[in-house]
Amino acid sequence: MTRFYFFFMFSYFFGLALHAQPKEIMFSELEQVMATDPKPVVVFMHTDWCSYCALMEKKTLNNDKVMQKLDEDFYFISFNAEQEEAIEYKGKRYELRKTGVHAKQHELAKELAQSNAYPAVIFLNEKLEIMYRHFAYVRSNDMYKLLNAIKPS
Repeated sequence: MTRFYFFFMFSYFFGLALHAQPKEIMFSELEQVMATDPKPVVVFMHTDWCSYCALMEKKTLNNDKVMQKLDEDFYFISFNAEQEEAIEYKGKRYELRKTGVHAKQHELAKELAQSNAYPAVIFLNEKLEIMYRHFAYVRSNDMYKLLNAIKPS
């Protein structure tokens, strides 16, 4: 009986952990998935040191309505603007660049956001053109409204 209880609890909590964030894709996959099933794209740009970014990940992006809308109607990319890995996107290679003594920014983050303010949410259309940029914390109800404005249900 104890094994059954343990298995049930493990399955329950493991299942919750799997549903804790929207489905993500990588920039390297974007062009391929857009060729078969075009959808608008939401790029969430963040850094490790940004407390508002962490709060937005925890609150806004874990909201059930926001997650469902993202999963159904958008491709979602969570992008660390200071990540070390180079990215191939739209036929171009983007890398991390130093911008000061201790400052750095990924070239792709700079091109998409044209800013170094975080968190940033970048909305791309089905042709991967920038539709809208938002540079601040977004509450879950406001994010849901933004998503519905871009792609109504």
